[in-house]
Amino acid sequence: MRKYFSAISANAMKRIRAEKLTYQDIDKFIELIRVFEIVFEMKNFKLPTKNYLQDLLKNESFFVFVALFEEKVVGGLTTYTLNQYYSQLPLVYIYDLAVLTEFQRQGIGKLLIAKTTEYCKEIGIEEVFVQADLEDDYAIDFYRSTGATAENVIHFYYPLNKDIL
Repeated sequence: MRKYFSAISANAMKRIRAEKLTYQDIDKFIELIRVFEIVFEMKNFKLPTKNYLQDLLKNESFFVFVALFEEKVVGGLTTYTLNQYYSQLPLVYIYDLAVLTEFQRQGIGKLLIAKTTEYCKEIGIEEVFVQADLEDDYAIDFYRSTGATAENVIHFYYPLNKDIL
């Protein structure tokens, strides 16, 4: 596991910045995926090709914000934009959000949410939504602390093509 610091000071927190990635920021995107791999404890994870990931960054319905400390990615989130038929304004789904353990509870997740919602408001998004597992009290408390409204829903999925990966 990669460690940057055991804890960061309030002064160091001032040096954290969040930025939206462009298709040219492929190395930062890969760093973020590695953060996800660590935080989500993904076993036997195989990174897609660099070309595939760069094409994903070029996709207008996908965007990424990262948190940087001394130019190292310490957290971030990925989103998908969903056009809808109930309204002409699209929705944005936060797919993944993670911050390295040693940087958690320092306001970085809130910074990422704030930057994302600010950006989405500027570009005319109707709503941003995210899901959290019912067992994940930390995530639920976190999203509530950012001003999000909770809904009682159950998420279902259909696993397909698992043997191809």
